[in-house]
Amino acid sequence: MTASVADVSEWSFLTNHAHVMVCLRRDPGARIRDIANAIGITERAAQRIVAELEAGGYITKERSGRRNRYTIHGQQPLRHRLEHDSHVGELLDLLADGGPPPAASSSSA
Repeated sequence: MTASVADVSEWSFLTNHAHVMVCLRRDPGARIRDIANAIGITERAAQRIVAELEAGGYITKERSGRRNRYTIHGQQPLRHRLEHDSHVGELLDLLADGGPPPAASSSSA
């Protein structure tokens, strides 16, 4: 059985938790509504994910006026046993900024 084009477009390499972290890395003051819209999930799902990330120690939330501001704790390990030796910050460095920092990339002569 072969996958149809619709089947192929329905999956992603990253979880919605990772997508929320990417959004927060790009904009620590992002509203839940904006995060949900960027990812393509409901606001309720985005709120649940933010609460889970906060409970897991991956982010902290601080009130700033009428909005929340989020701090990512990049030293936290990735949760799956295959990636447990890597940290959230390393993944976000690759995803949120479009690749590794220039100092970290090697040049070929």
